[in-house]
Order: sequence, then C-alpha cells, then structure tokens
Amino acid sequence: MGTFIQLVIDGLSTGSIYGALALAIVLVNQATGLINFAQGGLAVLSAYFAWALTQLGMPLILAILGSVAISFLLGGVIERFLIRRFEGGDPDTAVVVTIGLFTLVTGICGWIWGYNNIQFPSLFPLASFPLLGAVVSVRSLGTILAIGLIVVVLQVLFMRTKLGLALRAVAINPQSAALSGLPVGRLLMTGWGLAAGLGAIAGALVAPQLTLTPGMLDTALVYALAAVIIGGLNSPMGAIVAAWGIGILENLAAVYVPFIGYDLRIAVPFILIFVILILRPQGLFGRKVVVRV
Repeated sequence: MGTFIQLVIDGLSTGSIYGALALAIVLVNQATGLINFAQGGLAVLSAYFAWALTQLGMPLILAILGSVAISFLLGGVIERFLIRRFEGGDPDTAVVVTIGLFTLVTGICGWIWGYNNIQFPSLFPLASFPLLGAVVSVRSLGTILAIGLIVVVLQVLFMRTKLGLALRAVAINPQSAALSGLPVGRLLMTGWGLAAGLGAIAGALVAPQLTLTPGMLDTALVYALAAVIIGGLNSPMGAIVAAWGIGILENLAAVYVPFIGYDLRIAVPFILIFVILILRPQGLFGRKVVVRV
C-alpha cells in the first residue's frame, strides 16, 4: 500500500508539470481558438527572465511577478505583430507558425543563456514528511496546490467575468463578436498576454523540479497536449484532471504492468488519446461543438 500511495503522489507531482503547461494551452485556445505549440518555449523563456532577475538581487517572488509582467507584454506583442498576420486564414498555417516560434524561442534561450543546467530557486522548501507509508515533498505538494488554485481562477475568469466571456466570444466567432462591438484585436492580444503570463508561472513552478535548460519542457509539451485532448480543449478543469490522471496512470503502469515498464510508459497517454477520441472526441470535460448550416 505504501508503494501504491507513493506512486500516486509522485504521479500527481509529475502531472502538475504537464498540467501547468496544459492550462496555458487551454487559455490560448479559449481566447483565440488556436492551439499554441510555442507555449512551452515561452514558458521556458519566462523562467529565464525570472532567473536573470534573481541574479540581479531581486527576491524570488518579485522576480516571478516581474517575469509574469514581461511575459504578458511579450505575448501581446507576438499576437499583434506575428500571429495576427495569419488569423482568419488557414488554421493549419497558424499552427505551423507557432511550431516555428517554439523552435526560435528555444534557440534564443540557448544562444543567450547556454545549454547547461541551471538550478532555479524554489518557492517551496525542500523538506518532506511521511504520509501513509509514503514520503511527500513539500515542493511537490506546493506545486499541486498552486496548480489547483490556478484552475479555480481560470474557471472563474471564463465563466463569471465579462473579460472571460468576451474572450470566449472572440474565440468562437470573431466576426460576430466584432459586430457586437467587442474590440477583437485588443481581446486577442489580451488572451495571448494572459497565456504568456500563465506560462511564466508554470515555468517558475516547474523549473526547480527539472532544472532550467532551453529544452526543459520539450517532453512535458507532448504530455500537456495529450492532457488537453483528453480533458477537453475548452475545459481548464478537464486539462488539469487529465494531466494528473496521466501522471498517476503512467507511474502505476510502469510498476504494475510488466510488459510496459518504465521504458514504454510514454505510450500510456497515447493509448488514452486513442480511446478518448473514439468514445468522446470533445474530451472528457469538453463541450460538443454544434455547427449550424
């Protein structure tokens, strides 16, 4: 039982890494209707911003807040001067642009800061405590709680605020939103800025566990996309539940399913994607899209 509990706790911790990135992807999709493959690179760049500010003597919490502010502005600039040129056209083109942006941002991080591992300071202490035969890290627990709080904030933003409802309206139908008097351009910039700011928080939470490198979130991005598909593109809650589920299931499969083991546990999210796309294409928590013709 102790082993089982330890695997579940470790799975929640790992799933929180996937979930932090998945939430940023969902936020962009909710605000713009686009899947942003560059989100992982932008989160890493934001983590480097925060680390650079700490090197200038700024306290960690202020450095993270500064990184969030810089990332918000950067996200708005990217939408205004790059992504907007491809909006309204073929969605596949915009997706390819985000993939190119991901490669560019990763290269810039390596060019400026190098490719050596950098130890990023943590908001939470390194202490741990026993729980039902398992060992729980305070850092992992803090990350899980922080991600849970972000989910609640996003749910309130999109379901209970005028800004959230306006962002959703623009993502669903920008033409109708414009005819209704909504400032579509500013809302798209705001959506990208919010996603970049969330990515900055995600990067600051994840970097202490993985160590800061330009490719820190390359693998996590694959899992995050799997969580988004399984949970639902329009559901922040679904994305984080799916991310936690992936983290737990791959840990359990690695130990309790002999033919999978640790070498093949990466197949777990892809099997889940295959099953979900057949049984419920909109995701476990997603809403079915109805198109009127």
